[in-house]
Amino acid sequence: MLASVDQILEGKFTDKEVEVRGWLFNKRSSGGIQFLIVRDGTGWIQCTVHKDEVSEKTFEDADRLTQESSLKVKGIVKEDKRAPGGYEIRVKDLEIVQLAEKYPIAKKEHGVGFLMSHRHLWIRTPRQFAILRIRAEVVKACRDFLDERGFVLTDSPIFTPSACEGTTTLFEVPYFGRKVYLTQSGQLYVEATIATFSKTYCFGPTFRAEKSKTPRHLTEFWMLEAEMAFTGFEENLKLQEDLVTYIVERVLEKRKKELEILERDVTPLKKVEPPFERISYTEAIEMLQKAGYRIEWGDDLGAPHERFISLKFEKPVFIHRYPAQAKAFYMQPDPKDSKVVLCADLLAPEGYGEIIGGSERIWDLKLLKKKIKEFKLPKKAYEWYLDLRRYGAVPHSGFGLGIERTVMWICKLKHIREAIPFPRTLRRVYP
Repeated sequence: MLASVDQILEGKFTDKEVEVRGWLFNKRSSGGIQFLIVRDGTGWIQCTVHKDEVSEKTFEDADRLTQESSLKVKGIVKEDKRAPGGYEIRVKDLEIVQLAEKYPIAKKEHGVGFLMSHRHLWIRTPRQFAILRIRAEVVKACRDFLDERGFVLTDSPIFTPSACEGTTTLFEVPYFGRKVYLTQSGQLYVEATIATFSKTYCFGPTFRAEKSKTPRHLTEFWMLEAEMAFTGFEENLKLQEDLVTYIVERVLEKRKKELEILERDVTPLKKVEPPFERISYTEAIEMLQKAGYRIEWGDDLGAPHERFISLKFEKPVFIHRYPAQAKAFYMQPDPKDSKVVLCADLLAPEGYGEIIGGSERIWDLKLLKKKIKEFKLPKKAYEWYLDLRRYGAVPHSGFGLGIERTVMWICKLKHIREAIPFPRTLRRVYP
């Protein structure tokens, strides 16, 4: 019977004969017994090959197995508290599918550069396995949360004719004799689809040509971006609180083993529940100035500032109402103070900083035209976006959640490069 390791470790096949297909992670021998640690993509299990219980060929095949060789193992599942996971397979037969060459990642410390150059192999290790399983759970939780609340997935294009988040971080691409750009955000296009479905979202890669070497930046990253018609600023923040709480609860429930592999202290994660703390941008600047940071009102917050502020709170914290000059052209001015906009960044605790950015959007045609002019953007490229304000405009709000930054926080990673299977950074596009 074909079985997966996770099913075996749940006790579903005790004393039954199974076949497991996977790769050799490690092995050792003791007298007439060989201990094979086999992984199959769902977990790791010990397979014992007793010389007096198998054919001579089977024992010899087990002996010549090399690290990461692919194989099929047949045997009886036995409960054994001494074995990793509490179960093992007493092997009756095995088949070598492919005998691996000498594996470059040895059981010793390797430098980050080496591991990143071998990222295609590094992701096979337990730590990377755990991170990427948690990432998959985060993505699924995001989509389930929105789907269950009546949002409709609408894909946004990768090639775009204009900027969404400012022109300084655009990747320019030749496109049949003219210039286009890799998308910085799917937001503008998701705004178009709210007139079709009212509540929509997109999920996909976004690109920023930022010359940054910080542990929080990638040049290609994935975002979940939601937009809602007839929705104001406060409703937007409430949805973000509920989403982040839902994600964390899902990971705590579904990915306990992976969190244990990472040795993640889950106590801080268990504190994540609404309502989240809120401070204004002005209050944040005052906090930073009192702490000795050289920052003035009107400056955007950088990673050190966000880290300092997030360490002051046990739960995620919203910083709201940034200066209009520091944020994107499409954000709705605060009716009580036109110098600031109805936006908020959600900072993850434990020093991780921004994971969500969102705002109420400008829906008045005249004001949006004015902002496009103030930001010195090419009006022609945004004519389609202006059409959304000409034909059935409504108040609306939205936000974008960075998948990698969310994973980085939940897994408590030191660098964002581990939060995505194949990271793209300022110096790395291989593998």
